[in-house]
Amino acid sequence: MASSCSTAPSALLTPEGQPALTDWSLSADKLHLNHGSFGAVPRAAQEHQLALKARMEANPCTWFMGQSVALATTRQEIADFLGVAANDLALVPNASAGVSVVYNSLTFAAGAQIVTTNHAYGAVLEGARRVARECNGEVRVAVVPLEADAAKSAELIMAQVTERTALIVIDQTTSATARALPVLEIARAAKKLSIPLLVDGAHSPGAEAEPVPDFEGVWVGNLHKFACAPRGTAAVVARGPLRELLHPLIDSWGFPHAFPENFDHVGTQDVSPWMAAKTAFDTIETRYGWDAVRSYSCALADYGQSIIQDALTAKTGQDAAVDVGMQVGQLRLVRLPQGLATTHEDSHAVRAWISEVLNIETAITTFGGAGFLRLSTHVYNTARDYEYFAERAVPELFRLAHLR
Repeated sequence: MASSCSTAPSALLTPEGQPALTDWSLSADKLHLNHGSFGAVPRAAQEHQLALKARMEANPCTWFMGQSVALATTRQEIADFLGVAANDLALVPNASAGVSVVYNSLTFAAGAQIVTTNHAYGAVLEGARRVARECNGEVRVAVVPLEADAAKSAELIMAQVTERTALIVIDQTTSATARALPVLEIARAAKKLSIPLLVDGAHSPGAEAEPVPDFEGVWVGNLHKFACAPRGTAAVVARGPLRELLHPLIDSWGFPHAFPENFDHVGTQDVSPWMAAKTAFDTIETRYGWDAVRSYSCALADYGQSIIQDALTAKTGQDAAVDVGMQVGQLRLVRLPQGLATTHEDSHAVRAWISEVLNIETAITTFGGAGFLRLSTHVYNTARDYEYFAERAVPELFRLAHLR
C-alpha cells in the first residue's frame, strides 16, 4: 500500500549525520525495532526523574504533602504537549488504567451492551467483558477487515450499535494490526445517538502532531511509547458530560474535587515519571524537532517494511505484503511465514525467540489466525537496522516456520 510519508530516509537528523545514540540508554547488544511497545527514554529525562526521586526520598513528608499542587503544573505541561486544555486532562499510569477508569466510573444498566472491534487491545476487550458479566450484558464485536477503509470501518462498527448500547470503545491506532480507525466519524455518529465514546489512543502521543482528536467523549493515551516519557506516564482526556462522571481507580484525598483535580491525589504513588515527561518532550524537540522525527520515522517505516517484506516474499514464495486500509505513520505490518505466530501465545514465543537467539527486539502479533511482524520506528533507528533484519532474521524465520 502506498504511504503518506513525504520524506525519504536519505539523511539522518543530527548534525553529524547519525542518530545520537548516547542520548538514550538502550542496550548495545540488542537491535531495538519495537519502540511502539516500550519507547526509549532520553537520558536527560531519566536523570531528571532520578533527581526527583532523590528529593522524594530525602524528605517524603514534604514531598507527598505538596504533590497534588505540583501535579497541577505537570498536567499543564503534558496538556500543552498534547494540545489540549489542562482542565480536560488527568494523569494515570498507563492507557489500560485510563480505560479502567471509564469502565469503573460509568453506570451500566442491566443488559447493557459495549460495542468494540476485533482489533481491540486484549486487556481492553477483557475489561469490557468483565463489565458485561457484571451487568448481565454483552460485548458486541464489529469484524473490521484489515483492508477496510474509513467509511467501511465506520459502517461495520455502527452496525453493531443497538438501543441497548451503553458505550462504544475503539482504537485510534490498533496495537496488533497497526492501522487506524475512523475516530471522528464514529464520534459524530455516537453523539447523534447520545452514546458515550471511549477512544484508546495508546500509540498516538508523539507519533501524531495532533494526537487527541476533537470529539466529545474520553480519550486515553500512553506517553511512554512514541512520546518517550518515562514508563508509567499516560493521560486521560475527557470532554462533555462524561468528564463529570470520572473518578480515579483509588479513593484518596481527591474526593472533594471534580475531574481532573480528583486525579491529582494519588497518595504514595511515585509520580516522578509524570514530572519528568516534559524533559523528554523538550529534549527531542531541541535535539531533532518533533515534526522532523515524525517525518523521518514514517519514511524509515516505509523503507523497513519494503525491504523486509520483499525478503520474506523472496524466501518463502508467499506474498508478505499486507493490505492495511488505514495505514499509520510509524507503524507497519509484514506477514510472517505461514504457521508462525498463529495464536496469541505463539506470538509471544516467537518474539522471545527472536530476542534471545537473534538479539533483536520486535513486536510479533496475531490476527485472524495469521502471524505478523509489527515494525515501529524512531529517530535512533536507521535503514541499516532493517537491512540487517532482512539479512539475518528472515532466513531464520523461514527455518523456524519449517521446523514446526
